[in-house]
Amino acid sequence: MPPTEFEQVRVELGDRSYDIPIRTDAIADVGSEVTSWWNHSFGSDQSVRKAFVVTDENVAKLHTDAVVESLKASSWTIALAVVPAGEESKCVRRIEELYDDLVEMPADRQTIVVAVGGGVVGDLAGFAAATFNRGIPFVQIPTTLLAQVDSSVGGKTGVNHAQGKNLIGAFHQPLGVFVDTHTLTTLTDRDYRAGLAEVVKYGVIMDQPFFNWLEENVANINQRDPATLRYIVKRCCELKAEVVAEDERETSGRRAILNYGHTFAHAFEALSDYSQLLHGEAVSIGMVYAGALAEQLGRVDANFCDRQSALLTALELPTKLPTECRFEPQDILHRMARDKKTIGNELRFILPTKMGHVEVVKGITAAQVQDALA
Repeated sequence: MPPTEFEQVRVELGDRSYDIPIRTDAIADVGSEVTSWWNHSFGSDQSVRKAFVVTDENVAKLHTDAVVESLKASSWTIALAVVPAGEESKCVRRIEELYDDLVEMPADRQTIVVAVGGGVVGDLAGFAAATFNRGIPFVQIPTTLLAQVDSSVGGKTGVNHAQGKNLIGAFHQPLGVFVDTHTLTTLTDRDYRAGLAEVVKYGVIMDQPFFNWLEENVANINQRDPATLRYIVKRCCELKAEVVAEDERETSGRRAILNYGHTFAHAFEALSDYSQLLHGEAVSIGMVYAGALAEQLGRVDANFCDRQSALLTALELPTKLPTECRFEPQDILHRMARDKKTIGNELRFILPTKMGHVEVVKGITAAQVQDALA
């Protein structure tokens, strides 16, 4: 059943555990929530609380002022950095600019970084926090669906390299993640739907009943019904928290399942210079290709692929590359060879065996990938 207007998910990581409150139209409460997290971790006797707020040009016009005012009302001194919107900002040059801003502030190990925005801002600000002064605390205030259900949870931070996505990064858990689903009402239709790709992913990889529920609630999802959105965010965060608690730093292989569709997607994004496809769009297409590869290998049947594609289509997500992104198979394979899951030039894919279950599959040949792409 859809949740009440206040829900909370706990990410259990021992002394690095944190909460994810999920609310609607409650961004004014950010300051008190961040202060509570800070006091729990560091005590309440600091005479000066300093926050370095990182956002992008789009979010700065919509939500950042409310966050800043809420923090100020809770006695935080604020410095603000606004980066250009878009995947192109996830680069080393922007990280260097944030370092300059932190030095000028001046920031210290008692300064908290506050990421206000989507996945790009969260990854960028989180990596700056992970590496400045060998690590300072940060919190996530995700404003896109993709960030709320996926990228803000789990402590992965980083930037892109010209040869591959997220090749430079670090694990750095936040003090907390504050989700206000009201921010989703301000997303463009394209950005909102891009986030739905990661939602579908969770059903495919580990929760068939959730996948079924998504199929049955397409109308409410497309209409951005508030109760439906709170349920979606809660369930996805619960599923990701479960995986992160089992395999925080991808040492056992369990966390790799969260990359279903991403081996294809990251190659598509890199080949398009991170400018023609949104991450969620690339993931949607990547899941279709991963399903095709699994069917080709006899791991799933055509019904699995049909259901997956039908749901993605019902949510108005792309299921094939647009004309301007019709890349050569050898170029895709070249980019896949730089994927973080590739070890010793051996391609590894996350592939389903049934709805709600996927596995890491080794030994996939270039010819098999080319057949799936065809």
